[in-house]
Amino acid sequence: MSDVLVDQSDWGKIMVTGMDRARFLHGMCSADIQGMTAGDWTRATMLNVKGRVVSVIEVVARPEHLLVLCAPELTDKTLAVLDKYAIMDDVAFEVVPLPLHRVWTDDVESVWTAPPIFETADGAAAPAEVEVRRIEAGMPRYGVDVDEDCFPFESLLARHVSYDKGCYIGQEPIYRVHSRGQGARLMRGLAISGDGPVAVGATVAHADRPAAGTVTSAAVSPRFGSIALAYIHRSVWDPGNPVEVGDRPATLVELPFGSAA
Repeated sequence: MSDVLVDQSDWGKIMVTGMDRARFLHGMCSADIQGMTAGDWTRATMLNVKGRVVSVIEVVARPEHLLVLCAPELTDKTLAVLDKYAIMDDVAFEVVPLPLHRVWTDDVESVWTAPPIFETADGAAAPAEVEVRRIEAGMPRYGVDVDEDCFPFESLLARHVSYDKGCYIGQEPIYRVHSRGQGARLMRGLAISGDGPVAVGATVAHADRPAAGTVTSAAVSPRFGSIALAYIHRSVWDPGNPVEVGDRPATLVELPFGSAA
């Protein structure tokens, strides 16, 4: 598999300035922002008071400011949430135009680990190719696989929740579930028999639970065949469990695809 050059020039880039910028963002998201130094980069979730995901962001630490990156459909929403909570804080926000891309290698983990590159993309991959690689990696897309009905621990976004940092919005319900050990559902991959993608919204059925989950994204991967992402009920979410999507047999897979190989 060749590298995939992902053009993200349309992403939101919100420059955060002011003396309180690190402390403010630290309290706004699930990652440890105050521990960052110039040149660091991290991904995080922004939550509501119930611990549900309102935005997925990335934060880049620069000497004179912090740069918040988010998918284009989240720019206005993210900026509005930041503005809402910046009451007595010495912070200011400005959407800035910057070129942005990143390179995903043939290792699906690179979808999660590839840093932002602030240069113009030359030879960017087609959106369909990017989508396949995203699904292979199990990266949720906001508005498709994750929204304000979702907790970050229900998907691989759990990687970007710090349980060692101080208080932030939505922390209490997240810590409560963490202390119990599990939530009610978890995003799994589906390795599906047959050709072609399954329908988004299709029901995932298990012998012990006819409505075990729902497909949120689906594609045909050159490496893994017909694949999909779905939230699966905890009673049947173990990798390797046989399920059906429509009339097609499938197997639950730990994400990212290929990680258990």
